[in-house]
Amino acid sequence: MNKHLTKAIIGIALLPSLVPLVSAKPSQPSILWIITDDQRVDSVQYYNEKVYGTSDSPLGYVESPNIDKLASEGVLFTQAICNSPVCGPSRGSMHSGRYPFRNGHYAFELTHQEPDFVKPAVAQTLRDHGYATAGFGKDDHYIYKWGPGQGFHDAGFFDHRVHFKGDLQANKIGDLFTKAKYDYSGGAPKVIGTSEYVLYPDGSEKSYLLTRKDGELSEADKATKAQIDEEFGILRAYTRANQNLILGGENPKPAGETIDAYIVDEFVSYLANANKPFNTLAGAAAHGADTSKPQFLSLGFHLPHTPVLPPKSYRDRFRTKTYTVPEFNKADLEGLPDQLKTVYKVGKVDDMTDAEKQSLIQDYYAFCAYGDALIGEAVEAFKDYCQENEQDYLIIYTIGDHGWHLGEQGTSAKFGPWRQSIQNAAIVVSSDKNKVKPGTTYEDMVEFVDFAPTMLQAGGVDIEDPDMEYLDGYSLTDVLEGAKPKREYALGEINLVGGPRAYIHTERFRFSMRTRPYHSPANGKQIGKDIEWALNVPAEKAELALYDLKHDPLERNNVANDPEYRELAAWFRNKLGTIVLGDGRVECDWSKANTYSHSNFAKGADDKQLEIPANLIPADSLSN
Repeated sequence: MNKHLTKAIIGIALLPSLVPLVSAKPSQPSILWIITDDQRVDSVQYYNEKVYGTSDSPLGYVESPNIDKLASEGVLFTQAICNSPVCGPSRGSMHSGRYPFRNGHYAFELTHQEPDFVKPAVAQTLRDHGYATAGFGKDDHYIYKWGPGQGFHDAGFFDHRVHFKGDLQANKIGDLFTKAKYDYSGGAPKVIGTSEYVLYPDGSEKSYLLTRKDGELSEADKATKAQIDEEFGILRAYTRANQNLILGGENPKPAGETIDAYIVDEFVSYLANANKPFNTLAGAAAHGADTSKPQFLSLGFHLPHTPVLPPKSYRDRFRTKTYTVPEFNKADLEGLPDQLKTVYKVGKVDDMTDAEKQSLIQDYYAFCAYGDALIGEAVEAFKDYCQENEQDYLIIYTIGDHGWHLGEQGTSAKFGPWRQSIQNAAIVVSSDKNKVKPGTTYEDMVEFVDFAPTMLQAGGVDIEDPDMEYLDGYSLTDVLEGAKPKREYALGEINLVGGPRAYIHTERFRFSMRTRPYHSPANGKQIGKDIEWALNVPAEKAELALYDLKHDPLERNNVANDPEYRELAAWFRNKLGTIVLGDGRVECDWSKANTYSHSNFAKGADDKQLEIPANLIPADSLSN
């Protein structure tokens, strides 16, 4: 036999043994999706420079060198409107690509995928298209696996998942956190109350009950809490509903050892241990990234969510800064409907001292600055991984799953239809600079439901296929290319704190209204009943709120009942109400497999066009 032919045959025979040693380059880009929690967009210097013409926020000094660098590499969307101003429904809308009123998720409902109106989440569809999926930190989309008699469990969206509570804090990995306290003495566990845990750098810890289900707190618990508050300069909320909420203070751990730092450690470890086994921080056996597949990586930071506790090195630096406290007067409450007065009462800070108001702003921005450093570390690790494995990449950074007030509307919270609760921003960066041009700023409105189609399209999914019609948003790539019409409004809805309320945001006006007559989330007795209630009741029962942003950019004067705006408010009521109540609205009984109502009396009402009759818009002379 020809010796060259013999060698060729031997070579072919050896090829199968070489296959595991060579990873083919994935054709799709690896995707990193970063979401921070409760982050205001004005904590980012790059955003402030583009929107306000100065690196400072309207309140004062901020710093964000790593985020600024990331933004300069791609496009900054300065108006990314969240579709519900609280984490559960906001993240549910992002992961599903559907508005709350179309996915039946308005508050902290434990949703599942049994009902036939439910569609796959982003991670599931990308996995079906060849992606490996991994989640780190906080995902909290409140979409679970469910079965009769089995309850709610992790839906399994991620091949590898490290949750900040279930995998880190549950194993005493973190800094300061709360969790339920149980009594196991009677056999079946019984909830006693809520405990706060403080973990120190030397490995020691302290814990104490914050609340007790039955009876009074012990003197020992009260004393320990007081000692911790003094030790770390902790500022807690004043309101009864949130009296233990930590709005400021010093982290018991130094930079690099906080819960968010550990989230990044887990993320980096997963990439650094590509194609091999490793152990998580809690000691669980895991396997690193499979380089033969594109990665879909969800990185959810807990910061700057409460407890707002920046490490000492950051806090000390920001304590030297003086901030402008947002304007607020209790007279601002006079024109508010009851729902919005309730939102104010839950998070009010106007009775704090000037020093306390300074402290909560200082610590919040310091916490954001610390987050910037961690984001920089994660982004560099991801880019290094992609470069080493010759993979293209897409990075989406959602700057806050919603916003946060630092005194605007007299509160330090979210939950409202106001700018500080719902107007966020996003950064999109691609290794393909032809798709995402560096240094671009997009100033028109986009929405959080746009993130899902953006990632799906990048992953090779044909989002124009009829099977994908359930997506409520646009691909941001298509938006940049002008392939989608400009939105003239953005939508949202929430059923929490003040009760069911929807909002519509336009360039000039912000309008919101009560959508349902009850307060609690929909259940089997209420779903689908009298669905047009909000369109038919007297205006005062629909609790209308209208702000003319041209004359009132800080949203301090509700003009819905002013004579010159009353007809405009009625127009918005009909526009918003027909969309969220009649254009595919779903209300679901999530305790059952497939029990829901579907309302379509105004199908197609969500046309993204305003066309407000000109005679309804008051002349400028009427609004000084």
